Amino acid sequence: MKKTIIINSSSMGSDDKELGEKLMGSFLRKIWGADNKPERILFYNSGVKLLVEGSPVLDALDGLSEAGVDLVACGTCVLYYDVKEKIAVGRVSNMQEIAATMLQSQAVLTI
Repeated sequence: MKKTIIINSSSMGSDDKELGEKLMGSFLRKIWGADNKPERILFYNSGVKLLVEGSPVLDALDGLSEAGVDLVACGTCVLYYDVKEKIAVGRVSNMQEIAATMLQSQAVLTI
């Protein structure tokens, strides 16, 4: 497995949430437009909220999914945030697959 990106929050950085949400959107759109996309993006903790209906980054995530990037949400996190029925893109998995993906990837980037 080539590259994996981990998104463990609905925003980038920790100081200003509004700025962090804008940065996350910008980051995902740049990845969507890049020639060298990751093979998989793993979402856990509040990062799973990016995959739900009404998410401001669904355009980028839909585009990434259509380009063949596997979008994987942590099942425990989806249940914790009660968003299972609202997942609009990607698929729900488990920590076993998430851990295996991290171990098998040649490069892992955490956002």
